[in-house]
Amino acid sequence: MLFLRNLSGTCARVSSIRSFLPKSRPLARKMHKAYLHHEEGSETFQLCISVKDSSLSVDRQFNFKRQVTESVNSFLGRVNTNLEKVYEKKKKRKQNKAPANEETSSETSVITIDLLSNGSTVPRDTICKDVLFGNNKLLLIVCGTEYEVVVNAPWINVLSLPTSIMAGFPVYPNKLETSFFNRNKSLFSWYRCTKDKQEEWSKVGDDYYYTPTNDDIGCLLKFSCTPGNDSTQGPSFDVVSKNPVQAGPGHCPFETRHLFTGERVNWPSFRIVSYNILADLYADSETARNQLYPYCPAYAIGIDYRKQLICKELIGYNADILCLQEVDQKVFINDLDPLLSYLDYKAVFSKKGGQVTEGLACFFHSSKFRLVSSHTICLAEELPENPVFIDLWEKLKDNTNLITRFKDRTTSLLVTILQSTSNPDEILLIGNTHLYFHPDADHIRLLQAGMIMLYMEHLRINLSSSMPNSSVSLIMCGDFNSTPDCGVFQLMTTKFVPDDFKDWESNAQEAIKNISLSHSFLLESACGTPEYTNFTVGFVGCLDYIFYQCDSMSVSQVIPFPLEEEVKEHTALPSVLFPSDHIALICDLKLEKVGHKQ
Repeated sequence: MLFLRNLSGTCARVSSIRSFLPKSRPLARKMHKAYLHHEEGSETFQLCISVKDSSLSVDRQFNFKRQVTESVNSFLGRVNTNLEKVYEKKKKRKQNKAPANEETSSETSVITIDLLSNGSTVPRDTICKDVLFGNNKLLLIVCGTEYEVVVNAPWINVLSLPTSIMAGFPVYPNKLETSFFNRNKSLFSWYRCTKDKQEEWSKVGDDYYYTPTNDDIGCLLKFSCTPGNDSTQGPSFDVVSKNPVQAGPGHCPFETRHLFTGERVNWPSFRIVSYNILADLYADSETARNQLYPYCPAYAIGIDYRKQLICKELIGYNADILCLQEVDQKVFINDLDPLLSYLDYKAVFSKKGGQVTEGLACFFHSSKFRLVSSHTICLAEELPENPVFIDLWEKLKDNTNLITRFKDRTTSLLVTILQSTSNPDEILLIGNTHLYFHPDADHIRLLQAGMIMLYMEHLRINLSSSMPNSSVSLIMCGDFNSTPDCGVFQLMTTKFVPDDFKDWESNAQEAIKNISLSHSFLLESACGTPEYTNFTVGFVGCLDYIFYQCDSMSVSQVIPFPLEEEVKEHTALPSVLFPSDHIALICDLKLEKVGHKQ
């Protein structure tokens, strides 16, 4: 094993690094290549070179990390020393294996190394940075074999696989940090072997991710990546899983839902999902393990387990738009974004306000939509500052108890404005939010919803001005932490909440007076009001909604919810079969008034 280390010092354990493509791959190299990697401003550079000598069974990649200020003589001397060690070791091994009556040479192997720049030998007293990083045509000659020196080819700095891999669930690199890299121009392969026979690898896949089968249970997996970009390819890197593939939990209820989402729908229809995926930030805590989800095994509440279920679930929905809540920043960066981008999704992510490391994400399929713009606001920060909310602020600013509590909230709104690739005049104005959770905070949630709708109207007015020939349709998704009998649902579906509505007094010390809310959108709940979208030991109810503009869209399909006996099979959610305490909302919407102007 060796450690591949990037220039900032982080490292990943890598089983081998190959600089040649297998013969079955189409891009064969006519000349051996040595790969030189240097980040601008760095004081070090790296060199990777594969050396083969069949007479001594040498077939190894050598990796060097050197100072840019050292001399060529010092640099080549280190290369020479490392090669000599390997050659001598192989030679002694060959001598020990030779029959007693067979003569073998005892002479020390002579390693010759030269560096040429534009056809001329580089003087040994030259400083490396003066010759290696210009526009010179470099050639490294090792024992008579010529290596073209490729500077800053696509490169992998860090590569690793997850510690938990299950049959039936997608596996992909949980860390892939690169330079000069284009995923679409790179090659990927997956191999498996039994744990005790790591020399016998069988190829099982050719994609960025692989779904292990039952035949893989007990086997180690190896992932190989040949990084590429528009102009060239870099050295291939392999990483082997630390643990063998394990058996999965069996049939998950979301797989039954996949029976209704086997194909992506055709425009002017599109499929949209709203899903609170339960942030690891909240699940990985003593409170969660001991009070909220004490029935759930520790491994099943861990993110390494849950994210496998989440990814399989999301992929199987074949959605055009995914609005997710409680997305850990690390899960977005290392898991959701790389995996879904490989499947042609684009993404917008926004952390909540303050120092919270989870937030909101919107993924959209690039075959159906392109991004016009995205907007994020933290409601507490915007209330006293944004002119859109000036009337609300003037009525609320003297309510000290309310304002103190409201300003402590990190509740945000993520707005994604999408344009149809089939009909550029069709614009979707998509909001995604996660409202404040506390049981005594109906008044705060209602105020947050009112602010959101004011902001959405503000954006629609701006769109009408900047894109006057377009039709703008609104969709509002999220975990609203509000049941259908509360003010948030009434505001969204009736366009109005009066100043004497009961929610304004859900906390007597913070009661809101003389404020009514309204908006101009005609909205309905696409999935209706199911008995529950959140199912825990302490609460069962409908908190999540997809509100859609019903004068420009219709609902063509609502994906059935899991059966109650499935939800209760392991007490509540989350469980070994459900990765979140919420249930995804999935529906197919159809634009009816194509070309209708707002």
